Amino acid sequence: MKVWHFSELAYYPAWEELGAQLRNVVPSRLCDPKVAADLYHRGLDEWALCDELGLNIMVNEHHATATCIDSVSTIPMAILARETKKARLLCLGMPIGNRFDAVRVAEEYSMLDVISRGRVEMGFVKGAPFEVTPANSNPADLVTRFWEAHDLILKAMTTHDGPFNWEGRYFQYRQVNVWPRPYQQPHPPVWLTVNSPESAQVAGERGYVIGSLNTGYVRTPAIYAAYRKGAASQGREATRDRFAYMAIVGVGSTREEGYRRADQILDYSRTALRVGAQFAFPPGYQSVAATAQALRSPGYGKGVPMRSIALRNGRQVDPIGASVEEFIDAGICFAGTPDMVVEQMRAFYGHVGGFGHLLMMGQGGHITHDDTVDNLTMFSKEVLPRVAELG
Repeated sequence: MKVWHFSELAYYPAWEELGAQLRNVVPSRLCDPKVAADLYHRGLDEWALCDELGLNIMVNEHHATATCIDSVSTIPMAILARETKKARLLCLGMPIGNRFDAVRVAEEYSMLDVISRGRVEMGFVKGAPFEVTPANSNPADLVTRFWEAHDLILKAMTTHDGPFNWEGRYFQYRQVNVWPRPYQQPHPPVWLTVNSPESAQVAGERGYVIGSLNTGYVRTPAIYAAYRKGAASQGREATRDRFAYMAIVGVGSTREEGYRRADQILDYSRTALRVGAQFAFPPGYQSVAATAQALRSPGYGKGVPMRSIALRNGRQVDPIGASVEEFIDAGICFAGTPDMVVEQMRAFYGHVGGFGHLLMMGQGGHITHDDTVDNLTMFSKEVLPRVAELG
């Protein structure tokens, strides 16, 4: 199993003042550039440490939010491409449906791949519903725009005989000619995030690696089954290296220490959806059924629309008030001593039918730098060797 350390670099000093609105309408006067600089350097130090610990690195981006100040994912990727030597570098991901220059995305990924000497893995994502307003994009055609951008980016990276013309529905270029071409041939590996069986089946048909994020015991099996169905329809075998799962991980020398670290990192799950309803459900972004499910969730009506989390017995819990034990029971968190974390990971792995990548959120919320370093180090030394054979 490959493990990827992930952090959103939250600007938590503003959380209390902002209350229920952490996205889109938050005034930037609440961001102190000096504090932000410390957070950036701290995050980069923690990512760079992964190169020594045998962990890979994952970055992402969000916009106009205090939950994530990593607003341009290729910037930390560029720094890490130079600072690290062994770790694979995954961007999961680039919201290409909201980017209005797809060729620039191909150029950025190609340049990163060359600088890192072929260690880049490129993730394409539709983008969260909250991203629609800052990008001024149309939620109703976001998916079709996404797939045209996808096709153009891959063609740009794999065409080596001079310029070509692109006249599509959303993108028009007289001459596309990407320099440099990628280090990996024909292009770096492609990842997609999926949140439903429908999107997983499409990913399976294309053979890409999928990342399911905090989908837990209840939802993940159906997502993985749909991927396998899609792969089989194209004559492909859905090997375990095609599956990635993201979870919050807190490891400590005692149960209490591991739980404390996990509880702090879980502020990611408790704050990620603190956003007004006008941004949560842009018309046309998702199906009517998915919107209805979200409207029925425990958080809706409290000013915090969200999808609830499901425990193993199917009981729905509001993530804002959920305990570490409930997050573990849901399969969203692995926490405690190394023995406990290994046991929880193996149980979840068996339940979903296996996966080849763990996207480990080992930093988040108010957890300190020292605790993060210890969390990552303890996982690398006492958990990773015992789960490495999985996947």
